[in-house]
Amino acid sequence: MKLVIKNLTKTYKNGVKAIDNLSIEIGTGMFGLLGPNGAGKSSLMRTIATLQSPDSGSITFGDINVLEDNMSLRKILGYLPQSFGVYPKMSAEDLLDYFATLKGVSNKEERKTIVREVLEITNLYDVRRKHVAGYSGGMKQRFGIAQLLLNNPKLIIVDEPTAGLDPAERHKFLNVLREVGSNCTIIFSTHIVEDVKELCNEMAVLNGGKILKHTTPQKATKELDGTIWTKVIDKENLEENMKLYNVLSRNFNPDNTLNIRVHALEKPSEEFIASEPQLDDVYFIALKQDEPALV
Repeated sequence: MKLVIKNLTKTYKNGVKAIDNLSIEIGTGMFGLLGPNGAGKSSLMRTIATLQSPDSGSITFGDINVLEDNMSLRKILGYLPQSFGVYPKMSAEDLLDYFATLKGVSNKEERKTIVREVLEITNLYDVRRKHVAGYSGGMKQRFGIAQLLLNNPKLIIVDEPTAGLDPAERHKFLNVLREVGSNCTIIFSTHIVEDVKELCNEMAVLNGGKILKHTTPQKATKELDGTIWTKVIDKENLEENMKLYNVLSRNFNPDNTLNIRVHALEKPSEEFIASEPQLDDVYFIALKQDEPALV
């Protein structure tokens, strides 16, 4: 099933245009929506999830007209928002049983089977009787995936799910998403480039409520072959280099010098060496090209 969004617009009462005439098509598999904080990612996720209405535009998923038939989408939707609240006095097993009841699974044995399945998929079965309030951040996020899998969703939306997780928990969480992402559409919203690189077969860069680039991670980096250059500079010379070159990023070296990455079609000067393109470069180039020109 394909998610098709056409000419979607949303402006809040404070005048902020969160979604700006956005159009995109998203197919089966893991789709990464990459953008900085405030880019409009959560607004788009909430709109697709039928939690808010746009000012104009259309959304269809398969043969469902999402804006006219919210309930049909909700039956096949799994949604994990940025902040997922839980009930502190209940075990994961009991809480999932309760959620399954809310989602219309009335048969007790059927609920028991489904709850066991989602606990095993998310690697939480061994801690199923522990109160969710005592879970680590990564375990809570995996519990969030468990609850959204209860209705066997065809469309899954996860909004900034790895923010704040330590590397080990992030790795476990991404592995769970990989496991469930092969036969449905998953939209993975994040500002962490590495998440998209590791997980997604397709991606888009969003900023200012607009799609700046829609591509695949492999194709995007391939397009930059021969255009990324690096040079080591003293930190005192950063401002001068920023004026001279299209600097995408900089990192400190152990000796307190800076390593700068520059985008240029030809070698900028003799001190530069060619560098392998990274997905971070794709992201920074898209954002820089979207910056308003200085008059």
